[in-house]
Amino acid sequence: MTDASLTLRETDEVLAAEYVLGVLDREERAAVAARLRQDQEFAGLVAAWEERLSGLNGGFAEAPAADLLPRIEARLFPAARSPRRWSPLRWLAGAGVAAALVLAGLAMLPPPRSDLVAVLAAADNRLAYEVRRSGQTLRITRVAGEPAAEGQVHELWVIAPGAAPVSLGLLQQDALVVDHALPAPGWVLAVSVEPAGGSPSGQPTGPVILTAQVEAGT
Repeated sequence: MTDASLTLRETDEVLAAEYVLGVLDREERAAVAARLRQDQEFAGLVAAWEERLSGLNGGFAEAPAADLLPRIEARLFPAARSPRRWSPLRWLAGAGVAAALVLAGLAMLPPPRSDLVAVLAAADNRLAYEVRRSGQTLRITRVAGEPAAEGQVHELWVIAPGAAPVSLGLLQQDALVVDHALPAPGWVLAVSVEPAGGSPSGQPTGPVILTAQVEAGT
């Protein structure tokens, strides 16, 4: 569903919320599921909506309701007597209702809780990245300084004690959102400078410019 009056970010917020609410049809859900495997930032939006709406399920027990959708359609679209007939106008009306509900939710629901995991900062604080956890995702945001010079990129690594570094992704203009369990206390997060596109070897090849150890209680 798209709307020319929405920004790209708002459109993605609506799509993520509709996916979590389960109001997309089969083809739309398949398209979103495919995008989740490739778009880490969009996956973060979906994870945030799952956390926002998770409390809605707490007071309800599962119960079969095979005729629920036809009953809802009958109340929303009383003129449409045949459940087999597809109407584009009915789809647009339903999509408009869903968009209005989602946008209202954006204003009313509190933002998902995020906990600070670590801050990777230079000694003079001219470059710094903040790592936060929200649900099962990590969000890494540059809070000071500039991205790597042209032809280079900053790459984030997580290092378990006694293990080789594992790349979590490339730190570019936008925040990096990645599905990853919270690193345990004693693990190290590091940022290295790599060629554009990331390390060609799967291990840091350029200088490591920032590090931070995950402390207990994060």
